[in-house]
This record gives sequence, structure tokens and C-alpha cells, in this order.
Amino acid sequence: MTKLYLIRHAEAEGNLYRRIHGQYNSLITDNGYRQIKALEQRFKDIPIDAVYSSDLFRTMTTARAIYVPKGLPLHTRADLRELSMGDWEDHSWAGIDRIDHQRMALFSATSPDFQAPNGESFPELRRRGTAAILDIAAHHDGQTVAVFAHGTLIRNVLAEFQGIGLEEMHKMKHSDNTAVALLEIQDGQVKVVYADDNSHLTPEISTLARQNWWKDNPKAVDLNLWFSQANLDTEEDRDFYLSCREEAWRRLYGRVDQYDGPGFLTDAKDAWRKDPRSVIYPMIRKSRAGILQLDLDRGAREGKGYISFFYLLPENRGQGLGVQLIGKAVSVYRPLGRDTLQLVCSEKNQTALAFYKKYGFRVTGTVPGAYNTLYQMEKYIGYDYRGELD
Repeated sequence: MTKLYLIRHAEAEGNLYRRIHGQYNSLITDNGYRQIKALEQRFKDIPIDAVYSSDLFRTMTTARAIYVPKGLPLHTRADLRELSMGDWEDHSWAGIDRIDHQRMALFSATSPDFQAPNGESFPELRRRGTAAILDIAAHHDGQTVAVFAHGTLIRNVLAEFQGIGLEEMHKMKHSDNTAVALLEIQDGQVKVVYADDNSHLTPEISTLARQNWWKDNPKAVDLNLWFSQANLDTEEDRDFYLSCREEAWRRLYGRVDQYDGPGFLTDAKDAWRKDPRSVIYPMIRKSRAGILQLDLDRGAREGKGYISFFYLLPENRGQGLGVQLIGKAVSVYRPLGRDTLQLVCSEKNQTALAFYKKYGFRVTGTVPGAYNTLYQMEKYIGYDYRGELD
């Protein structure tokens, strides 16, 4: 008999930024590295003979919780990857729901009819994942194996092994990041001893404990943003941009004697005309929620992606939405080969400083501002990042 621990990867960018990351190669978040440490402690005294993971960064990195301290090699398999989301990869959930609501509803219902454009269906995923688990077990009869995979794959595999059809999967629980299932496999027969066990996580580092989308409570709603490019040739967009800039300046400094709205607008229009991705509106349904302004030229030679203006309207603050703007900036800059996000923040803006530090930005220097010092801050987004694991 093979004992097989089936483990979901730690919290990754898609979980935090609310973006669609099936086979997109996303990174582990700082909180995810804390989850990995907790997982390592859980398995400290459990003998493991072999460790497998999908060949994506987030599973290979999570697997370090077991294979590194136990001195084992890591075996990677592409057939342990998450459901391929095809043309939807690295888009926001809200953005896709807005343009393809019917197909998104099929996804949410785990319908066998669901398939993202150029993506994979649930039946295909179930066959692939089941075959991978049984093949690994067959090669390790009498041993104990740890297998690191992804939420949707794990959910479908567990359903298959428990005789739960796709039409009934909506009744199944969702697994937390780093949640563990234990399978006992003998001659191709599988017993699910337990599943979705996140007992090694405290509420402070549990992903599901900080989110509401999975709860059967219509009042517990997580707001997901979608993103629209500005059109600064229109008076409405120019007026909106200027009002946001002035409100941000007044809120921070309480004075406008050195505020240069026309200068800010000119810089924004120049960047936007060169590349429309430079000025982006985060959207809640049909309403603009703020502005994300990027300078795609600044820092390009050094592999840095500069954020010029990071802004949410007053009524949208304090709802956990800002991190989705970071995710959008990563989505723009990473395909351009940038491995670092960069911005400046006033020393007086303690709320913003705390926010940026919470999500991985570090102070790297200072520059003079209009009235006080500005901190230069950077967040590394490259694939060799190992966070707090080491």
C-alpha cells in the first residue's frame, strides 16, 4: 500500500491579486512563505520516501517544506499542473466575468461543459490528475509519498476517488493553501483518509480565513476589480484624473501651494499616448475606483517597473482592494522582463507605507519631495525569489 499526502501549494499571486492563474507561472506571496514554514513543521516527524510536484514555481517552492529538510530530490511532472485556463490566463476574475459571464458561471458550477477558450475542460483535468496520482502510487508501493499540486486539480481528483460526479462537486469544500489530504492506495484502489486539513495554519496566515468568496453567505462578498484603460483625450477622463491627483495631494499635505495639476496631467498624457497601459482605471462594476499610472520607460534598463500614481477613491479604501492594483502592475511589467516594481512614498503617509511593506515593498533609499522626504520603495517579482523560506 502507498500512503500519499496530496498537498495544495502555498498562497500564490493569483490567490492574493484575484487573477486567473491556472498554468500561469505565478509566485508565492510573503504570507505563502509563512504557510510553507508551518507546513514544514507539520511534516517534521513524518517519514517521507519521495516528493513530487507540478513543474510550476508555486508548487515546486511549496514542496521545499518537505524535500529540503529531509534531503530528498524533487520530482516534477507537468501532468500535476492546474487546469489550463487558456486565453483567460492572468486576467482578472471580474474582467472575464464581465465579458464572458455565461462561461464563467459554468466554471463556478464545475460544469463538464466548461472550457476556457484554448483551455482545458474539467473531465480532461480529472482524467489527467487521476492518472498522475495512480502512476506515482504504482511506482512507490509500500512507501510514503508527498505530492504537491493545485486546488482545482486536487478537488477534482478527490471527487473522482470518492465517486463524486462533476454535477455534485459544488457541495465539496474548497481547500486552503497548503491544505493536506491523505490517500491510501492499494492495487489502484484509493481510500481518502482525510482531506482539506489546514490544521497547521493559524487564522492569521490562513488564506481562506481572510477571504469570503467560498462562504455560503450572500452578505460575505469579496470585491474583485477589473481594469480599463483611460482615454485622456476626453474631457471627462482628464477631469477625473485631475480630481484624483488633487485629492491625493490635499489628503497627504493639507495644502496645494506646490501642487502642479497641469504638469501631472501632461506627464500622464505623454505616457498614455506612447502606451495606453500607462494609465489604467481599476473598476468596480461600471464605476471607476481609482487610478493606476505606470511609467513604462523609467527604470527599463535596470529591469524595473515604475508606478507613478497608485490611487483609490476615498469610498473604496480600507476594503483590501489595493493589492489588486499591485497585481495589475505585475501583470503589465513581468511580460516586459521587469523583475522589480518601484515607487516613491512620502514619509508622512504612514498608512501607505504600512500597506506597501505588508505586500513586499522595501525601502531602498530617499529622495526630496515637495515638502518632506520621499522613500524609494521596491518589490522584487522575479522567479528566483524565495521570500521568508530561507
